[in-house]
Amino acid sequence: MGHIPELVVLIGIALAIFGPKALNSMARNAGKGVSQVKNAKDKLMAELPMEEIAKVTESIPQVPLNPQQAVRMLLTPEQKEALKKEQETKVAEKPAETKVEG
Repeated sequence: MGHIPELVVLIGIALAIFGPKALNSMARNAGKGVSQVKNAKDKLMAELPMEEIAKVTESIPQVPLNPQQAVRMLLTPEQKEALKKEQETKVAEKPAETKVEG
């Protein structure tokens, strides 16, 4: 929304350079061009085999969002199992480490 004054200035400059008739014609041609692009996109989307695209997308592995996910994806099953056991032992040891002073 902060770009409206800039847009008004650009339209004013274009109006001063090209005049109202040429600017009207240019706007009409731009609208026709946008309409043609939209129609071409709709036609292309109608022709695409969406089921095949969905299958391909499902077969592509997810991209990790953080370094921990990337490391987990690269681990072998044996390494994953060892990491899981290590985390379980850490969780089991934490309550034993807390001391009650009385």
